[in-house]
Amino acid sequence: MFLQLAHTKLTVYESSGALTLECYKVTRCFPADEKFALVSQIRRAAVSVHLNIAEGSSRKSLNERTRYFEIARGSVIEVDSAIGIAVKIGYVSEQDVQALGEKIIKTFKLLTGMIKN
Repeated sequence: MFLQLAHTKLTVYESSGALTLECYKVTRCFPADEKFALVSQIRRAAVSVHLNIAEGSSRKSLNERTRYFEIARGSVIEVDSAIGIAVKIGYVSEQDVQALGEKIIKTFKLLTGMIKN
């Protein structure tokens, strides 16, 4: 936010930020008794994506950077899986999470590209 470092200009960083905000938006409608369970898990995983991209971008070693991006991609998969559970339980419909699904796919693809390069 205050440090205008190179990672803040990355498309994947912008995408992960949008993913995080969408996760917060979607989970607002979950039942109150999920506040410390599924809601917390989805939000923490989404924030983890964003933060691991930021931290990985600051690493000098290619291996270290790649590892942080792999962790971020794993958190994207975690968000996707948790949202799948929420749909099956009936907290949200597939239509309700369509925009989130698009952000999940975009962020996953961008991270995969960064890992391969």
